[in-house]
Amino acid sequence: MRITALAGGIGGARLLRGLLAQQAELAQPGEVTVIGNTGDDIWLFGLKICPDLDSVMYTLGGGASEERGWGREDETFTVKEELAAYGVEPTWFGLGDRDLATHIVRSQMLGAGFALSAVTAALCQRWNLGLRLLPMSDDRVETHVVIADPDESSGRRAIHFQEWWVRHHAEIPALGFVQIGNDKARPGPGVLEAIESADLILLPPSNPVVSVGPILGVPGIREALLAAKAPIVGISPIVGGAPVRGMADACLSALGVETSAAAVAAHYGARTAGGILDAWLIDERDSAALPEIQALGMRAAAVPLLMTDLFATKAIAAAALSLTS
Repeated sequence: MRITALAGGIGGARLLRGLLAQQAELAQPGEVTVIGNTGDDIWLFGLKICPDLDSVMYTLGGGASEERGWGREDETFTVKEELAAYGVEPTWFGLGDRDLATHIVRSQMLGAGFALSAVTAALCQRWNLGLRLLPMSDDRVETHVVIADPDESSGRRAIHFQEWWVRHHAEIPALGFVQIGNDKARPGPGVLEAIESADLILLPPSNPVVSVGPILGVPGIREALLAAKAPIVGISPIVGGAPVRGMADACLSALGVETSAAAVAAHYGARTAGGILDAWLIDERDSAALPEIQALGMRAAAVPLLMTDLFATKAIAAAALSLTS
């Protein structure tokens, strides 16, 4: 089975880890391709940082910090401390020393003229991921958050998503999200082919607004999903009316979307009604929403969705696969 997943960072990476483990137990393991979000990429200290791509790479390569959920295990922060001692801004973005090595290699290769997709493939060779990781686009795309600012003539201004997310912990109300460069971006090499040739397309439990949203915003990707022969199955990032982790509720509210499994299903929409989903997997504590979701025109099922360990995550992946027909 050829599986293509549209994934953000931590939640997507952990679901993919369970999927690979589940596939490994089959007599004929599948081929998995991940289309990774690059909308939260940022340039800092002259370095290109790709948080979601790196979360997938580190998690599946066995190098991620399980405690923090981001960055490297056994990390040190000597360079960060030295930069702060020099008074270099920003001080709110915590780049670890091991993590810096990845960004240095990436930035050097980009500076030498290599495309982000080629750089990502080169970085992944070290980690033996067991899947193919493709950036959604080689073109520069950045998510910015519109916030209120009484000092501006318009009464609002935009800040980079990472500043809103990491520095302000999404506590400043978002008035909207702007994908800079997305309208002119092109799908990365292999992206459309991975959608077209898939036997199953998965939306792991990633943030629907700032992780999956930028991928869908690249011209050609949503159209490819609508035309795909493969069933498209999504896994809810909302459990019991709250995000499993992160601050997806702050993102959803900016779009006027309720923080619920049913509302996110409606946000994506059913393919029978011009959306992108054929099936939606929700947590068992949200099972009362099953009729509402099915009324949207998609299949639905409820199972435990907390990825407490690899066994539980494999079960979630198996449940998603069972929704293909």
